[in-house]
Order: sequence, then structure tokens, then C-alpha cells
Amino acid sequence: MIKYTKWQSNIEKHRGYIQTHRFDASYSERYAALENVFIKIAEGKDQGALTETIYRMDTVQKNLLDTFLEGRNNALLFSKGNIDENGKATIVDPDTNRPIYISDGLIPQVEAFASKYAYNKLTIQVLRTAIQTLNEKARKPTGNHYVFVCNEAFYYQLGDVLDSYLAQYHTDGTYLWSMKSNGYVEVGAKGFDTYRYMGNDISFKVDRTFSREFGTEKGYAIALDLTGDKTSAQPPIALFTLKGGDMMQSYIKGVGGLTGLESGEVSTPVAGAKRIIWGYSSLALFNPYRTYVLR
Repeated sequence: MIKYTKWQSNIEKHRGYIQTHRFDASYSERYAALENVFIKIAEGKDQGALTETIYRMDTVQKNLLDTFLEGRNNALLFSKGNIDENGKATIVDPDTNRPIYISDGLIPQVEAFASKYAYNKLTIQVLRTAIQTLNEKARKPTGNHYVFVCNEAFYYQLGDVLDSYLAQYHTDGTYLWSMKSNGYVEVGAKGFDTYRYMGNDISFKVDRTFSREFGTEKGYAIALDLTGDKTSAQPPIALFTLKGGDMMQSYIKGVGGLTGLESGEVSTPVAGAKRIIWGYSSLALFNPYRTYVLR
């Protein structure tokens, strides 16, 4: 007797692209020359007894860096790809006719393949349904780490649900006396950062960016399986970029240079300068099927 064993597997390729992030900041030479003076006034320095800070002013470079980091973060989360089936970008620069490549962010990658659940009221059973669905797609039913990234509305609903869930256990208050602090030490849950269910760790992270995108009245959350691959050490989510190209800085010097008081060669007769921060990046979710969306 001869027995045959046939192994089958489903192999898919997800094509992604690296996109460019660029942010510019222009300012006059007069502003550059007096920038430090403005900041000292805003911080209340050299004012004697009048040290109250009425408003806060940051440098052009700091504001530009904050804008770049926030813009790149939002693009890696929400951007929708514009590449057609032939690998061509559907958007081009109107002046140079150069293609503008946009890659899929984390949420479009998740929503394309994730299991979805539209709930009317968040209950403990809704959470368990999401966890059980994730377990069905995981390598093992236990020892997994799931992370729910949500907006503020979902986080508040979660607090009400888990408060009622914990109240069913009728736990007694615990009081500890500390000689060092000479008083009682408060013991109890400070919040619901991690919830353990059937041998799996479930963490909750609230992101205000989700509140701005999906609103503050209806809950929205995406569940990601962040259990690392122990055999290949491959992370579930990875950021791709060009070598040394994640963040670069350039500038254009006009009359007065970058500080407004410089002498020397300039690139434009305009009395001012321009700072540019740009870079390449793209986010890849290696297994988008092991995700869940609650809306």
C-alpha cells in the first residue's frame, strides 16, 4: 500500500510602494534676525519680576519638524494608494508631469482584508467575538498579543463595559499602610490598558487622530495581531524607506541667509529663506488577514 500526502498553501503577493513626504517653511530675513528676541519675550526672560508667560513661540525649524512628523504619521495611517493595475500612478504633477506615487496606509491595508463587525452597543460579548475571530487566524489559540487602536468614543464605551464586567466579581477594597509615606497606599485599577482573556493579552491604545478622522460620537477601533514571528523574527508591521532617506533636510538661502544676518552667496535675491524637510517611507502590514475592525 502506498500513501500520498499532499501539502497545499495559499501564497499571495501584496505590492506596495514607497512615497515621498515633503514640507516647506518660508520666512523673511527680518523674522529670522529677530526670532530669538521674540522667543525670549514669549518666555518672559529678562523681564525682571514680570516673568509670566502669556504665549509660547517655537522656532521655524521646530514647527517644521513637528509638521513633518505629524504629516508623515497621518499619511502612514490613512493614505490610499493611487497605483493602477499596470503600476502607474494616477496623479501627476501638473507643472512637470512627473508621477506622484502614494502608498496604502495602515488603515486601508487593514480594511481591505480584515473581518468587520458593526455594533449598535459595545458589550463584552462583542469584544470576545473579535478576540475569538483573531484566534481562529492565529498560529496558536493562546499566547497572542492583540492591540486595539481606537478613537476616544470607543475608549469611553470600553471603560463602561469593563467597569460593569469587573463589578460582577464583587471585589473587596484593599488598603496598605506605608511607613515611608505615613499613609495609606491606593490600590486598584488605574485604567484598562491591558485585558487578559483565555491566555491572550489584549491592549487598548486610544489615538486622537482616529477621533479627528472618524468622529467623537461613534466608536471605531482596529485590532492588530502583534504577536511576533518567533521563527523568522519578522515584526507584524514594518516601516520601509531608502537607506539614509527616512528624513532629510534642505534649505534655500536668500538675502540674509538662514539667520537673517549672514553674508555670502545666496540662491535667490529674495530677502528670506526656505527650510525643507522631506523623506521616503511606506508602511507594510505583513498579514492583513489577522486584523479586525469594530465600527
